[in-house]
Amino acid sequence: MSEWPRLAAELPSVGGVFKSSPADFEVVERPLYELSGEGEHLYLTLRREGHTTFQVQRDLADLFGLDPVAVGYAGLKDKWARCTQTFSLALRDAPLSEVKERVEAELGFEILGAQRHGNKLRTGHLLGNRFSLWIRGAGEGARQRAEAVLARLGEPGLPNYYGEQRFGRGGDNAATGRAFLLGERRLPPRHRKLMLSALQSQLFNDWLASRICDGLFDQILLGDLAKKEDTGGLFLVEDLESERARFAAGEIGYTGPMWGSKMKGAEGPARERELAALAAARLELDDFARVRMPGSRRRAFLRLGPVEMTEAQDDLRLDFDLPKGSYATTLLAELGVSLA
Repeated sequence: MSEWPRLAAELPSVGGVFKSSPADFEVVERPLYELSGEGEHLYLTLRREGHTTFQVQRDLADLFGLDPVAVGYAGLKDKWARCTQTFSLALRDAPLSEVKERVEAELGFEILGAQRHGNKLRTGHLLGNRFSLWIRGAGEGARQRAEAVLARLGEPGLPNYYGEQRFGRGGDNAATGRAFLLGERRLPPRHRKLMLSALQSQLFNDWLASRICDGLFDQILLGDLAKKEDTGGLFLVEDLESERARFAAGEIGYTGPMWGSKMKGAEGPARERELAALAAARLELDDFARVRMPGSRRRAFLRLGPVEMTEAQDDLRLDFDLPKGSYATTLLAELGVSLA
């Protein structure tokens, strides 16, 4: 995250170190809907650590003789976190107790719940995640410094950057995606979506960083594609004065580009900024027509809910919720916490 500007950079950093390890990093999914108790898909809520989401998906598929695509999940989770995550398995007739016992005995995952539902769990089928993070060695006054940063983020909110884990261990996934997009590199089909998504994320972060650097993060612009906070509906900002009032009241927020061939772009001054960010990356709109990359919009900031803090000697624990697709490491970066 160091290459993108912090909104609260003028405030003293909280300090300390966050280590992405199960002891210091807990994530619990918040489900999007209640399960019906009936249907051909068996939903398992399990606690795991030291495994990627893809590894768990493959292990479950192998255990029950399924194709991995028959095992659904709502979102990717960090390998080194202690995660409470739900998977769906296309097991029409298998008894719940038998599945639970086999998974615990043969895979070693702790099963917290097992229930049936009518549809497969798909990417995005969650409200968000609950995080519990320990910042180690923050020192005296860490809570007060954190409170000052959180107050600064109160309006309009936390920049919705993609976190470092989006870009791969070496941080070069976006560059790989760009090379593939331009026909300069070949990739196996299973890697293409991941690398192209990293490129989209890099371009979004660069666009957001430029808006912050130009002092426009807390302003809505003519031609922005805004989102209604209550319904999620997108609309074009045409009456700037009236939308400024709604923006200040927290009723709407603007979105940024996740580039693709079918992405709905901003207009007017806001569009000029989007195209300038794309040009800075030496890319053009037509480049995205070469791949199956439709594009979308992403909210530019998050209005944070309560952040609970617990002090223990020189350490500080944070408990908070974020919506799906958002990164806890983005908040840690704003707090000025080092990522080990």
